[in-house]
Amino acid sequence: MRIIAVAFLLSLIAGPVLAQDHIQQYREEEKEKTQAQKAEEQRAQRAYQRSLGNVPDQKQADPWGIARTDSATKNPPKAEAKSEAKSAAKTAAPKHAKPANAAN
Repeated sequence: MRIIAVAFLLSLIAGPVLAQDHIQQYREEEKEKTQAQKAEEQRAQRAYQRSLGNVPDQKQADPWGIARTDSATKNPPKAEAKSEAKSAAKTAAPKHAKPANAAN
């Protein structure tokens, strides 16, 4: 009974493999395409390019849009405020302290 079950399972596995037309092997040269195949390929390529033109332009996605308010996106902080904050941080740190990235 086991032999019959194994033979049945192997036939189930082998069926799709044998149904495949032809798989190109390593270093096997491609077959030359006929004029009809070349024309069909060009027609499909043109249809693909036309379909890309039908896709509407999409607005830029903002994944963090829900996390911030509308005023934050309309009024970004100015560069002057950033530079003032950096200079204030430098003056607030004691001069005898080591920088965090210094080697020991």
